[in-house]
Amino acid sequence: MVKINEAHKKNNGHYPEKVLQFGEGNFLRAFVDWMIDEANDGGLFGGSIVICQPIGQGMVKMINDQNSMYTVIMRGLENGEKVERTKVITSVSRAINPFEDYDSYMALAESADLKIIVSNTTEAGISYSAGDQLTDRLPKSFPAKICAFLHHRYEFFQGDKDKGILLLPVELIDNNGPELKRIVKIYAEEWQLDAGFLTWLDESCTFANTLVDRIVTGYPREEAAHYEERFGYEDKLLVTSEVFNLWVIEADKKYADLLPIAKTRANVIWTDDVRPYKKRKVRILNGGHTSTVLGAYLAGYDLVGEFIVSEDFSGFLRHLIFEEVIPTIDLPEAELKQFAHDVFERFGNPFIKHRLLDISLNSVSKFTARVLPSLLDYRELKHELPKRLTFSLAALLKFYDVKKGEDGFYGVRENGEHYPVKDDLANLEFFEKAWKETDLEVFVNRVLSETSLWQQDLTQVPGLSAAVLEHLKDIMTGGVRAALRIL
Repeated sequence: MVKINEAHKKNNGHYPEKVLQFGEGNFLRAFVDWMIDEANDGGLFGGSIVICQPIGQGMVKMINDQNSMYTVIMRGLENGEKVERTKVITSVSRAINPFEDYDSYMALAESADLKIIVSNTTEAGISYSAGDQLTDRLPKSFPAKICAFLHHRYEFFQGDKDKGILLLPVELIDNNGPELKRIVKIYAEEWQLDAGFLTWLDESCTFANTLVDRIVTGYPREEAAHYEERFGYEDKLLVTSEVFNLWVIEADKKYADLLPIAKTRANVIWTDDVRPYKKRKVRILNGGHTSTVLGAYLAGYDLVGEFIVSEDFSGFLRHLIFEEVIPTIDLPEAELKQFAHDVFERFGNPFIKHRLLDISLNSVSKFTARVLPSLLDYRELKHELPKRLTFSLAALLKFYDVKKGEDGFYGVRENGEHYPVKDDLANLEFFEKAWKETDLEVFVNRVLSETSLWQQDLTQVPGLSAAVLEHLKDIMTGGVRAALRIL
């Protein structure tokens, strides 16, 4: 069978190399590169991407062997209907392994065409590593690589203010852009780089804070043969994702013209404050998962796609999000409702098998970060407790009714099956001990007062202990589904 680069013309491969991308993984290729390819197809951008391998082992050879071309398959629900869209990406010019070809990598710093650096080096990538030096042929840490690269550019162009770079890190950490800049400056000071370089960083370079949202499921190993036969070519870099996409970029809106991806069908928001959008994502999308999956699993569901089409849990989650979560978020109501509608379609995506047990990992810290703030804000706003968010806390307590076995801690579903519970050891040991209490009221007060779990004493929230106790009694008496019906 022919390769993709033999079957397709590289339509966008001739453009100037405007983007340097640290990371060759599935997410960037199905997210950022797809957006740029859309802009190129629309005659909006006129730039190509150079992919740089950020660690020693990577996919550069595989990418170059296919002339930097690959297929993205986007699948999901839109207005209740299954959709699938495919696109051959041709905007990547080449891939570089700087560990083997340092000179080609640093030559990019001398390019007047280069305007943007994108990165996804995992959450651990934006971190400080002692010992990196400017003279290293390739510093170890990603921020040190960026510092050396930008300093070379600064010197080559003799501090030209017009040769600054827009940096768009998408690593999943808070304040990813400012944090990258902070560590870059640490290296600049350690290396005793001149004050002019620091000024150039501040005045000519923008380290944007970003938020990304798209589930990228990667190479469809079980379906690869089907797609090869359907497309008529071999593609070892085939990547699948959901249809939904969102990129929120906190930066001066002048950059929307530099990178005009918002003018395509990509869902891109340029803003001066990313925080409300992060709050929306955490409370509606992530919080929707965390508040529902534990009870749904206890009741016998195994996948998100199963509980979201059930009358009991779908209704529970809909009321929870639209009536109890959305009122706590300071964004236009229409935007919040549309995002929530998209979340329900994403949860129902038939092409993604999202296991509830996988989502249940570290549910205590997830609940504290994703669900508890909505619960507390709702009470502050409405002067009453939200019934469903409170119920979700009771369901968490029941999910953590654990015992220690040979292979770790486990709980028992309503059908009698054992399931593994994964969390910090201290949390699991606490719950195992706490559940030995025979008085349920004492147990609830003991758990809710444990500040190491919730970062506060929840028994101080008026009425919360009593409400959780009643929900827990209902769950233990008739099961989760029966308890939902009397909410």
